[in-house]
Amino acid sequence: MTMVMMFPDTPLSPVPSPALRLDLDRDALRSNWLALDRMSCKARAGAAVKADGYGLGARQVVPVLQEAGCQDFFVAHWSEVADVLAVAAPVSVSVLHGPLTAADAAYAQATGVKPVINSIEQARRWMEAGGGRCDLMIDTGINRLGVPMSQIGDEALNGLDVDILLSHLVSSEEDTLLNTAQCRRWREACCVIPHDRASLANSGGIALGAAFHGDLTRPGIALYGGVPRQEMAGVLSQVVRPQAAILQVREIVAGDTVGYNGTFMASAPMRVGTIAIGYADGYLRCWSGKGRFLAGEVVLPVLGRVSMDMTTIDLTAAPHLREGDWVTADYALAESAAVTGLSQYELLTLLGRRFGR
Repeated sequence: MTMVMMFPDTPLSPVPSPALRLDLDRDALRSNWLALDRMSCKARAGAAVKADGYGLGARQVVPVLQEAGCQDFFVAHWSEVADVLAVAAPVSVSVLHGPLTAADAAYAQATGVKPVINSIEQARRWMEAGGGRCDLMIDTGINRLGVPMSQIGDEALNGLDVDILLSHLVSSEEDTLLNTAQCRRWREACCVIPHDRASLANSGGIALGAAFHGDLTRPGIALYGGVPRQEMAGVLSQVVRPQAAILQVREIVAGDTVGYNGTFMASAPMRVGTIAIGYADGYLRCWSGKGRFLAGEVVLPVLGRVSMDMTTIDLTAAPHLREGDWVTADYALAESAAVTGLSQYELLTLLGRRFGR
């Protein structure tokens, strides 16, 4: 027997707004790029917008950054290109993973974006596809992606039309001799390989000084409120604050437990609220018993374990809050990393798709 799915003739009603959202401070994002551009001295600051704008939404952050003056954008995957091109006027877009297939190369040529060549094999693949403007990554010590220093004289690189000759720092957030060694190797590669612009510094590398800047810096986490080095703490502003709606309010008494496995037990009568955020949204279980939400200046501690879609908070100090009201996660990145053990990068890129952006 054949089952036939019937659909109504009238369109479905609009999807209701989600019960969780990201409060994106566009002024802070703009201010952070301008500050990093100033710190880049004679170099110009670009922007890493990979991983959907570090979790904030590439379609939201790219126009703000471009309006501030950014002209160079970096993504990791070819699938991330469309979101940048959809909201940006003609700009420089570089794909860090490079052309793995002939189809990647054809896509780059059709869209005008630049592949970042990471190996001799990718260089040959790009040239076999017809070549064109590209960037070139040199591995100066991270042993991840990039042409090794031992291969910078390979003839396969000779035909490349290199815009940006770049490398990536291993420990820019620390004071280590490896930074100096990488800078020296990068400058050596710059003397060997013809290119128009050179780039070494990521967010933390910008604070290492002009020797690391070249012509273009590539901030990522610092754009979005992360603090990779202490000297940047007073310069950068928080950009994003997760917010969740209160789904239910209830009164509990001494001895009642909250959440899975009863890890929290009330010692006195309390007013508690269940909010629409959980580990499926990137608010992980490491926040259990540690996280805080805010209602204005009122602090609302997380009670018990964070579950997949919900978290319970203490509303005793906020008797005015009701179902449907919104609360804001205490989510300053450097401080949150210290509380949870997550990196500042994870705190942003784990933010899930259910947030209204």
